[in-house]
Amino acid sequence: MIEISIVIPVYNSRENLTELHNQICDALKNISYELILVNDASKDNSWEMIKQIAENNKNTTAINLRKNFGQDNALMAGFGYVSGNYTVIMDDDLQHSPNDILKLYNKCKEGYDICYAGFLEKSQSLWKKTGSRINGLFAYWLLNKPKGIYMSPFKIVKSKIIKELLHYCGPFPYVDGLLLEVTNNLTMVEVEHFPRFKGKSNYNFIKSISVFFKLLTSFSVIPLRFATITGFISSFIGFVVAIYFLYEYYSSNFIIEGWTSLIISLLIIGGLLLMSIGLIGEYLGRMFLTLNQKPQYSIKEVISEKEK
Repeated sequence: MIEISIVIPVYNSRENLTELHNQICDALKNISYELILVNDASKDNSWEMIKQIAENNKNTTAINLRKNFGQDNALMAGFGYVSGNYTVIMDDDLQHSPNDILKLYNKCKEGYDICYAGFLEKSQSLWKKTGSRINGLFAYWLLNKPKGIYMSPFKIVKSKIIKELLHYCGPFPYVDGLLLEVTNNLTMVEVEHFPRFKGKSNYNFIKSISVFFKLLTSFSVIPLRFATITGFISSFIGFVVAIYFLYEYYSSNFIIEGWTSLIISLLIIGGLLLMSIGLIGEYLGRMFLTLNQKPQYSIKEVISEKEK
């Protein structure tokens, strides 16, 4: 029986894969494990390196996707090949140390469904740290994330929970959101966050915005309710101000002047309307693509001893 499955989405990380594999082998040499590497259509020769690792290590499953679907979609592809009792999710750049896997594993075995890795100090740029905090706040408001839990990309999950995630077939998976939909039995342990081993990060501002919209529109209608409430408040304020100006006009012949105030009001109201329409459009667009069965991922090739 395999105890730990490790699922790692890979994108343009050829220089890191050999060291990543070696560290995992050293860290888990006293426990049964399997390694699942999902190549998310890397532009370098990451797939060739993954195939080489799979050929030399029979514990490794290599999955090659036909096109770049994104990190969460690649994870969902890997989850279908999990056979261990616990599943580790981590990045491919060695900012998450394989030596901390057993620390998460031992904590999760105390009776938790998920154990997240909390970082004492993150080796990331300021905008990434800020974005993580914003995502955490919205996860608390929209998904009832427990206080004090940082939704790290480095975590260990009971594989029974992973099997629950596989019921989701939509094209826009957000793994942390799906996990919080299934369970709130979470914990966190603090580990060190390391600089990227080699190369540069593939995670840019556009991808961060995409993840934020997955969180915002995939698991709650609260944003729509917020837009509705904001519209009501704006309309109410406009109604009260209109009554006030009419009273001033008829009681004291006060003539309302002020092109600036008029334009500012129009810009504010117009901005609220466009924001609301855009939010509704985001929901409708996701519904349209889901109803038209846009694929969550497409597997081109699998190399695994389990497939033989």
